[in-house]
Amino acid sequence: MDELLRYFQRELPAINDFLDKEADQLNGLVRDVAKHILGSGGKRIRPMLTLLFARAFGYAKDDHHAMACALELLHSATLLHDDYLDDAELRRGRDAAHLVFGRTETILAGDALLALANEMGARYGNPRLSWLLAKGIMETAAGEIEEIEFSRNPSLDRETYMGIIIGKTARLIECACRCGAALAGATPEQEDAAGEYGLNLGIAFQLVDDALDYASPTSETGKPEGGDLKEGKVTLPLILLMEEGDEAGAEALLEALKDGSLSEGQCADILEQVREGRYSERTRDEAAFYVEEAKSRLDGLGTGEEVTVLKQAADFVLTRTK
Repeated sequence: MDELLRYFQRELPAINDFLDKEADQLNGLVRDVAKHILGSGGKRIRPMLTLLFARAFGYAKDDHHAMACALELLHSATLLHDDYLDDAELRRGRDAAHLVFGRTETILAGDALLALANEMGARYGNPRLSWLLAKGIMETAAGEIEEIEFSRNPSLDRETYMGIIIGKTARLIECACRCGAALAGATPEQEDAAGEYGLNLGIAFQLVDDALDYASPTSETGKPEGGDLKEGKVTLPLILLMEEGDEAGAEALLEALKDGSLSEGQCADILEQVREGRYSERTRDEAAFYVEEAKSRLDGLGTGEEVTVLKQAADFVLTRTK
C-alpha cells in the first residue's frame, strides 16, 4: 500500500485546498454548512479516482481539479441530504450538519453543492463530461429513492438490495472513473473499462460499509454502531442472518423494521447475532469478489504508477476499518 499512501499524501492537499476555495465562494447562508461536510475528513476517493484515470490515459494538463472535485461535491451533497432524511446524529464522528446549522440551511447547502458541481464540470466545454455528471446525479438519486421505498416495505430481496447499493454508491464512483477517462479523451472502450472498474469498486465499497456498520465501533467509523438497523435498513449482514434463521423470526423482524418498533434491547440482540454468525465477515467475502472484478478491468492499462495505485486502492477498500 506504500504507493497508494504516497500518492494520496502528494495529491490530497491540492484537492482539499481547491474544495475549500470553492466553498468559500458560496452564499453565507450555506457556506459554513458546505465547509462543515467538506472538512469532516472524507477519504476523497472519488476525486482521486478521476485524477488517477485521467493520468492513466495520458492527461498531462494541470487543470484537473475542477473535474475531480466536482465528484466530491456531488458526494457531499448526497451526504447532507441523506443525513437529513435519515435524521442521522453523526457523520464522520461529528454532529450531522442539520443538527448544527438547521434543516433549511442543510438542504439548501446540498442543492448549492449539486449546482456548483455541475458548473465546475461545465468549465471544460466538454459535453461528455457534463452528460456523465448529470447521469451520475440521476442514478444516485434513483438509488436513494429506491432505498427509501425499500425501507418502507423491507424484504429478503438480494436483487433489490444490490440495485440499491449500485445506485446510491457505485454509480457515482463509476462516474468518477469515467470522468477521468473522458477528460483524457479516452476511447469509448477505454472509458467503459474505467467505468467497470469503478462500478465493481463501488459495489465492494458499499458492501464493506454495510459490514462495518455491524462490526466497527463509532470511534472508528464516526457513525453510530448498528445505525442501519436502527434506521430500518436491510443490508447484507442482516439478510444473511434472516436467511439462516427461521421464517417466522425473519418475518417478525421485517415487520418490526417496517413499523420502527425495534427496541434498544432487540437491536443489541440482533447486533450480537450478526457478530456470532460472522455475517459482517461474510459480507466482506462477497466484497472481495467485486474487488477482483475491478482489478481485472485494469489489465489493458499497462504498469504505470497510476495503475499500481488503482490496484492498491481496490485492495484498500476491502481491508478498510472506517
